[in-house]
Amino acid sequence: MKLRVILEPSDEGGYTVYVPSLPGCISEGEDIDEAMVNIQEAIELYLDPLEHEVLAKEGIIVRELVL
Repeated sequence: MKLRVILEPSDEGGYTVYVPSLPGCISEGEDIDEAMVNIQEAIELYLDPLEHEVLAKEGIIVRELVL
C-alpha cells in the first residue's frame, strides 16, 4: 500500500507528519527519519482495528485493491 504523508516543520522543533487520506492519523518526530518511523507505526495502529472488525463479521469477503 502506498500512502502520501505530509511533513511540516513544528514550531517547537522537529516535524509533524500526517496522512491526508486517513483523517486523524498524525504523529511527530525530532527529525524526518524519526517522524517517518512514527507515522508508519501510527498508520499500522490506525488500520489494524478496521481489519479485525471486518474479519469478525460472518459472510464478509475481503479483496485487495492496488491503486
